[in-house]
Amino acid sequence: MNVPDPHSSQLPSILDVIVAGESLIDIVTTPAGTAKHPGGSPANVAYGLGRLGVSTGFLTAIGDDRHGRLMRDHLSAAGVQLLPGSISQGRTATATATLAKDGSARYEFDINWDFTPMTPNHFPKIFHTGSIATFLAPGAAEVRSLILECHHSCLVTYDPNIRPALLGSHHEAKTTFEEIVPLTDVVKLSDDDAQWLYPGTPLEDTAARILALGAELAVITAGSSGSLLTTAGTQLSIPAVASHVADTIGAGDSYMSALILGLLSRTGEGFAPAVLERIGHTASMAAALTVRRRGANPPSMDELQTGLNGQEQPIGVR
Repeated sequence: MNVPDPHSSQLPSILDVIVAGESLIDIVTTPAGTAKHPGGSPANVAYGLGRLGVSTGFLTAIGDDRHGRLMRDHLSAAGVQLLPGSISQGRTATATATLAKDGSARYEFDINWDFTPMTPNHFPKIFHTGSIATFLAPGAAEVRSLILECHHSCLVTYDPNIRPALLGSHHEAKTTFEEIVPLTDVVKLSDDDAQWLYPGTPLEDTAARILALGAELAVITAGSSGSLLTTAGTQLSIPAVASHVADTIGAGDSYMSALILGLLSRTGEGFAPAVLERIGHTASMAAALTVRRRGANPPSMDELQTGLNGQEQPIGVR
């Protein structure tokens, strides 16, 4: 696939999805040693979409350095178009992930989020953003401007992917989240995100609060308990897919990519229960396939389809 020069002022042809947010290199430390993987929640979502065959552009901020070249090659391999203005940092951000025995990860970040992309000259079918990019100054203000531009012209999806160490006070982060939600159509968060934002609140009530703020669909993933998809008229519990776990890095982002794929695949059906059930099962399968291998390594479309056709039993996604 022809990937445009991200230094260029020319934007590519119309895309199905534009993702905006941080890129970073995950430095994963285990008892067996250290490995480096391209990561960052928005970058993972963009990469996952590319692996699923979705025409995807990515607005980010990386350096023209070794880590930045690793990220560019990684995205290009999935057919993701790195959009103009994305090479704007002195160095590419990193996140050091230390894995526990159960595969869960603890992160330490080295990130400077100064995001000054060009404004796209067209609107995609879906605009996705989230994570650190929507909270961390000064770049968060630019992301907010992009959301405002897209709000009335395309579907907007949002995953806060809470990282408490980078968010300042709970009050500030919750306020930011609740200011963004009304500008979006679909909000996806993990049960950990939900409990951090609204401690002690049942997930069903958190979903209802997100809808009351203005979103049309609230999706909450809950590990081995599956996921909850809620609209004004429907609430569905979708079982997880059983799998062995190599690690959980990127599983929630793979879920998000498959969720966006499902939203693109609707044919005038809106958020009907049958549509939500199909989307939820597909996203759960994508997450299950991801946790079987190291790092943020989402499935291809062929792998996802094979998994769905195999009717595997109802894993956890965070």
